[in-house]
Amino acid sequence: MKIYLTRHGQTDLNRKHLMQGRSDLPLNETGILQAGEVKRKLEGVSFDAVYASCLRRAVTTASLIAGCPEEEVRRDARINEVDFGPCEGRKYTQMGFFATLYWMFPELFPVPSGMEDVASMRKRSASFLQDLMKGKEESVLVVCHGGIIRPLRGYLEGKKSGLVWRPRPKNCEVFVYEAKGEAARLVADLR
Repeated sequence: MKIYLTRHGQTDLNRKHLMQGRSDLPLNETGILQAGEVKRKLEGVSFDAVYASCLRRAVTTASLIAGCPEEEVRRDARINEVDFGPCEGRKYTQMGFFATLYWMFPELFPVPSGMEDVASMRKRSASFLQDLMKGKEESVLVVCHGGIIRPLRGYLEGKKSGLVWRPRPKNCEVFVYEAKGEAARLVADLR
C-alpha cells in the first residue's frame, strides 16, 4: 500500500500565523491553488480511497487533489487537528510562555491545561493507521493537519518517541509511504 499523507491547503488563519486547531474554516485562494499544484504533481496516481479529517479545509483539499466530489471523501475524526483549547485563534508567538514551550518541545514540557496532550494524539493517530493498513487498497490519500501529521509520521516511521515533530509540515507538503503489513517507510517528500 502507498499512503500519500498531506496537510491541507492554506486558510486565512494559516496566513495570519494563528493557531487554527478545531476551527472549521475553508481554504483561501492560496490553499485552493496549493491543492491544485499537488494534483498536478500526482498526475497519473489513482487513489483507491481518500481520507480526510472532518474539518472542511481537509475535506476540500482531499477532494481537489483526488478529483472526486467531497461526498466521496471518507471523514475520520481520529485525524482531526489537535485541540489547542485556550490557545485556539492566538498567534503562534502569543500563546503564553508554557504553551509555546510545549508546542515547540512536547517531549520536554508538560501540556498546558485545556490543550490536547501528545499521548492522545499518538493514540488516535495510531488507531487510524492500524485500521488503514489492514485494508486492501493499494493507493490511499490522507489529508489532515500540521499538528496531527506529526504523530502520524512518527508511527509510520517507527520513531521511538512516536513523533516527527520538526520540521513543521507545510501546507500541501506530501509525504509518500510504502506500507507492508504493520511496517512502513518514507519513499518521497513532495514539496
